[in-house]
Amino acid sequence: MLRNVLQRLLQSILVLLGAALLIFVMLRVIPGNPAAVLMGEHADQAVIERMTAELGLDQPVHIQFFRYLSGALRGDFGTSYSLGKPVSSLMAGAFSNTLILALMASAFAWLLGIVSGIIAAVRKNSILDHLFMGASLLGVSMPVFMAAMVLQFLFAYKLKIFPIAGVTSWTGFILPAVALGWNSAGSVARLVRSTLLEILAEDYIDTARAKGRRQFGVLIVHAMRNAMLPVITMMAIQLSGMLSGAVITETIFSINGIGRLAVQAISGRDIPLLQGTVLFSAAIVIIGNFAADSLYRVLDPRIRKEA
Repeated sequence: MLRNVLQRLLQSILVLLGAALLIFVMLRVIPGNPAAVLMGEHADQAVIERMTAELGLDQPVHIQFFRYLSGALRGDFGTSYSLGKPVSSLMAGAFSNTLILALMASAFAWLLGIVSGIIAAVRKNSILDHLFMGASLLGVSMPVFMAAMVLQFLFAYKLKIFPIAGVTSWTGFILPAVALGWNSAGSVARLVRSTLLEILAEDYIDTARAKGRRQFGVLIVHAMRNAMLPVITMMAIQLSGMLSGAVITETIFSINGIGRLAVQAISGRDIPLLQGTVLFSAAIVIIGNFAADSLYRVLDPRIRKEA
């Protein structure tokens, strides 16, 4: 068990290093000089060359990469070209909003998805089953930006219950959380239903019923404990994806999070800020996958036995 965890940890570190190298190379392949973009199109060439040297962009690529990597290992991702502040402090300030949004979206998605999936499985082929599965299919199919704009139009513009954009209080996170969690709720509901139906058809479920167990006890004690294993894995991956930066949701609702920070970096050709946000997002996804894999091994004794 410990050996497998260490192997997965080593693989995660190698993947993260590969992601850092790929991000660095891709940003250097893009045509154009970031210093020229920063100074403007009418800047003097001598000024652009001096700014290029000050930013270290005139050095060989491999030296730039190792300098960046050594700084990243210390938590120093450089200074933002456009904002003039350390990238690490900008990300730290933005991550608090992303964290709140991700936690609220995850809570909404998991509660709605699990409850809907259980009801749909227990009431198989009923009106409730078709209703919940139709709603989950709509959630999976509808793009996040469309759900966000529909929610803005209905609950912010028409009904004026929630703010249309910006975050001045916790209520400002409700519409973005629903828009971000709607898709995940549909995926969770469909997985819970399919897994629970498969579990309910097993022989040990019939044995539990034959012993006089009530339907609720069979469902919770026997069926849900096994049905939740793949669901928990999906939930861990979903949370890591939300924490890595909900670019579309944060941009539409004007939330100063990691995703919106990345959009600002792209529009301003801010290489240090873009490198930092993308590498941070990659690290969150890798950590989430590592946590999901480790959690699955802990919860399922069959995986531990095979390992």
